[in-house]
Amino acid sequence: MKRKVIRGAMALFILLAMVITQSISVSAAASKFVTSVNTTSKVVALTFDDGADGANTNKILDILAKNNVKATFFLTGSGANNHPQYIKNIAAKGHQLGNHSYTHPDFTKLTATQMKSELDRTEALIKSLTGKTTKPIFRAPFGAVNSTVLSGVGAAGYGYTIQWNIDTVDWKGLTASQINTKVQTNIKPGSIVLMHTGAGAPGTPLALPTMISQLKAKGYKFVTVSQLLAYQNTPTNKTYTVKSGDTLYSIARTYGVTVSALAAANNITNYSLIYVGQVLIIPGTTVTPPTTTVKYTVKSGDTLYKIATMYNTTVAKIAAANNITNVNSIYVGQVLIIPGTTVTPPTTTVKYTVKSGDTLYKIATMYNTTVAKIAAANNITNVNSIYVGQVLTIPK
Repeated sequence: MKRKVIRGAMALFILLAMVITQSISVSAAASKFVTSVNTTSKVVALTFDDGADGANTNKILDILAKNNVKATFFLTGSGANNHPQYIKNIAAKGHQLGNHSYTHPDFTKLTATQMKSELDRTEALIKSLTGKTTKPIFRAPFGAVNSTVLSGVGAAGYGYTIQWNIDTVDWKGLTASQINTKVQTNIKPGSIVLMHTGAGAPGTPLALPTMISQLKAKGYKFVTVSQLLAYQNTPTNKTYTVKSGDTLYSIARTYGVTVSALAAANNITNYSLIYVGQVLIIPGTTVTPPTTTVKYTVKSGDTLYKIATMYNTTVAKIAAANNITNVNSIYVGQVLIIPGTTVTPPTTTVKYTVKSGDTLYKIATMYNTTVAKIAAANNITNVNSIYVGQVLTIPK
């Protein structure tokens, strides 16, 4: 009996260990490597790496404030120790904080434990100085990243490893003109610009005013890294539900694609085998909605919970999007970014060529719209008067 109890306890212990191990592996997702964001919106994130001296920090902060620009600063623990007041100033101005390690080592040469130590020490110090977290964004010293680094950083709680697509190389002592030229010639929607706060980059504070004004003239909006990530486009394909009488050829013709492309998108090997109710992906009809975030100005009596309910989101998401560590600390007049809110994509129309036997009702049913809407979109006064070969606009 005693042996059975022992065996049972051992089995339970092994089962618990398996569950714990599995839960750890699930939660420790690798950090996402980001160089820029795929978007059609003209947004750009200015980022600054803060090293040991941070000599130009306050100059940079003054320029950003004057131009009403919010940026992202990747902070080192050693720098925070050397100039804690600069770090407090960055946070006080409302800029986003990211983790750039403690001693600025090459992370590809560290163990996962060493990576976590570098990140945890910096996070603890920054939090003690500013009350704000550096999570969930990390920038690797020297930009040195591999799959092991992404796994280790992700396990330490940093979901995003932020690289860049525009390196100003300002630390080499480039002039303001050279720095600005690098930015202007390489800018694209969703760009991340790399600059530095140290004395080795004297051209950066000189370049910023012109850089900002020229980008604004091009229609660019300045956002923090977390705000930029919200602009990431998620392509969605149109789908079509097969109806009685449909063939792959008729569906392909309706959407202006080829039968082979339609078959390939749906893994169809026999072109004759489709069935009523089957949902087909229509290739080449990707709609990319502009992911523009909504802003809300806090009013008297507001709470984060009330605002989150209003926009059908969560307190945690609003807090994360606005770097709020104390969910009870919002103030009247504060402008909050509401994550997950998008502008409705522009209405897209589909063209349909009338075939023998078609009626407006049949076509409306096919496209999940109404006879009245099709008639209005095509200036049809008599809904019974359509003819074979007529091209109709199908409103959505």
